Amino acid sequence: MDRVYEIPEEPNVVPIASLEDVIRGPNPRFTFPFSILFSTFLYCGEAASALYMVRIYRKNNENFWMTYTFSFFMFSSIMVQLTLIFVHRDLAKDRPLSLFMHLILLGPVIRCLEAMIKYLTLWKKEGQEEPYVSLTRKKMLIDGQEVLIEWEVGHSIRTLAMHRNAYKRMSQIQAFLGSVPQLTYQLYVTLISAEVPWVEVRAVLMFFSLISVTYGATLCNMLAIQIKYDDYKIRLGPVEVLCITIWRTLEITSRLMILVLFSATLKLKAVPFLVLNFLIILFEPWVKFWRSGAQMPNNIEKNFSRVGTLVVLISVTILYAGINFSCWSAMQLKLADRDLVDKGQNWGHMGLHYSVRLVENVIMVLVFKYFGVKVLLNYSHSLMAVQLIIAYLISIGFMLLFFQYLHPLRSLFTHNVVDYLHCICCRRHHRERVENSETSCEPDTRQSIV
Repeated sequence: MDRVYEIPEEPNVVPIASLEDVIRGPNPRFTFPFSILFSTFLYCGEAASALYMVRIYRKNNENFWMTYTFSFFMFSSIMVQLTLIFVHRDLAKDRPLSLFMHLILLGPVIRCLEAMIKYLTLWKKEGQEEPYVSLTRKKMLIDGQEVLIEWEVGHSIRTLAMHRNAYKRMSQIQAFLGSVPQLTYQLYVTLISAEVPWVEVRAVLMFFSLISVTYGATLCNMLAIQIKYDDYKIRLGPVEVLCITIWRTLEITSRLMILVLFSATLKLKAVPFLVLNFLIILFEPWVKFWRSGAQMPNNIEKNFSRVGTLVVLISVTILYAGINFSCWSAMQLKLADRDLVDKGQNWGHMGLHYSVRLVENVIMVLVFKYFGVKVLLNYSHSLMAVQLIIAYLISIGFMLLFFQYLHPLRSLFTHNVVDYLHCICCRRHHRERVENSETSCEPDTRQSIV
């Protein structure tokens, strides 16, 4: 969530009429890498609480709960290490210490120390010119007009930016491939096994998982905007970030609680439904890729073979399915494209996702209401069901609010949310008028024939 460099909103220059001219931006300013420190803190906190919970399960001979808790921790931790190694390209470098730290699952810690050392080096050399400088160009919207701005980026600042980008992707992996399954599972254990001791420790693990999921989902929106509008310099203010955070928190908590209550109601009977749901999301991009007849992109990375490219595509697809299972991914996967995402603002995809998820949530809540066992004392099933559906509807409201009024590049939209809804209403109204005109014409036709 931090910015590596900042540019004034309104440079002290005369506005230009075309993108042929370039405005010379000021030298970038570096900021303290709070996001790297926060991501490392979440990783260590969740890992420590998960391992301590595994120890407690083992001590109480709860081998079943222990196995799943440890499996979720190990899978997400290994994926986190592979993500950092891939972004930093460590396999092509001679860095045995970093690889060893990744091997013992402490890669984020050593990377965080490297980022802090890089920041302190920049802070000590502030004001001095670096020997290596690269040029960066981005568009900005100033008074509704596109302006092209160019500025110099030093090698150290670019390295620090690479660390930030790596931790953003690490947070995505940790959130949706580790924290979501862990949070869902620990909630399930809490509801169906009240006799299992040490509820406070389990609450700490669930707290770290919830913060990790919310942070990862918020970053998911920001990364989606940066990928879709890569040519633009994008800045999100506190109001926009707050709106996204409320939207994602309500969406994820309500969705996961509904999944837990549904699973606690049907037990093993809920497994086929959940697995089928996940598999549909997982294979949807591959079915579209197969139907399009396109070829597999071979320029995702220069040194990648066809097998390596396939592994990357499978990993991205699993992450995409994990995100969409709990919340909207804010982008649509496109395997035939080099960037792997559809950069268009697809309102239909977003509307379909939330419509299907709302129907699913209502069905699962009704199953819990009429067939569920008492999970909380002195708490009505009907009240709980209504609260969860209302929370999900409120999250959709904040989502519509963001895209209609708070999106940083909403002026570039061909159609916004209101236009899309108005178009749907117009189609229905036009269809009703056609049907009414056809029914009104039928008696006249019959009368003329007689």
